[in-house]
Amino acid sequence: MIRVAAVGDLHVGPESAGTYREHLHGIADQADVFLVAGDLTRHGTLEESRVAAGELRDLGLPVIAVLGNHDHHSGLEDAMSGLLRDAGVTVLEGDGTVVDCGGVRFGVAGGKGFGGGFEGRCAGDFGEDMMKQFVRHTKDFSARLGTALLELDADVRVALTHYSPVEDTLEGEPPEIYPFLGSYLMGEAIDAAGADLAVHGHAHKGTEKGMTQGGVRVRNVALPVLQHAYALYRLEMPASVAAPRVEERASVW
Repeated sequence: MIRVAAVGDLHVGPESAGTYREHLHGIADQADVFLVAGDLTRHGTLEESRVAAGELRDLGLPVIAVLGNHDHHSGLEDAMSGLLRDAGVTVLEGDGTVVDCGGVRFGVAGGKGFGGGFEGRCAGDFGEDMMKQFVRHTKDFSARLGTALLELDADVRVALTHYSPVEDTLEGEPPEIYPFLGSYLMGEAIDAAGADLAVHGHAHKGTEKGMTQGGVRVRNVALPVLQHAYALYRLEMPASVAAPRVEERASVW
């Protein structure tokens, strides 16, 4: 069994230094790996980035994160990623990593992702150049996500993004903003790669549980949705290590 702790949308600021970290005490005793699904900060400033790095430093377990749209707001995402990596956090953007979890190779591929919408209500790669750029950005990311998932030399593969790959987990959000919350293209890439679980944030008013059309379980771990410091998912390893399944969730505050 692999125990996966996950959260997104911490949105830390200078005045909140140490506040979230208080709730992570003992996380290494409860989880094997900690996934952070973007929007660690409010405006992506260096001051906020240092706070985020301090919250996640030396937790005693592997911490794997992606950045969110808020983290890009100040154009300092490279510097922010550097501060997080200096704190021991693995930051993904269209690539992947594998960690050993008790002899099981646990692979994560991910990145921020982007919007575009979902089947029947999505933006098209047509018309003005700005619209084409918008759609192509998601297409390019989804292709890199799919490739990164397939290239993981792992027993278990998890997709970690900030934007949502399905609309199930957006239920509760205004439908008119769905195109800015995620894209079905990421869901197609996750299905094509045969991921075992997909984790995202970004949808503060959404719901936790969803599923891709291909049957991959999706979890929205935005902090306002969880109402807890993180969710804990147990990936049971039944007969075959290549066929894990998601067990019940235990939220921890």
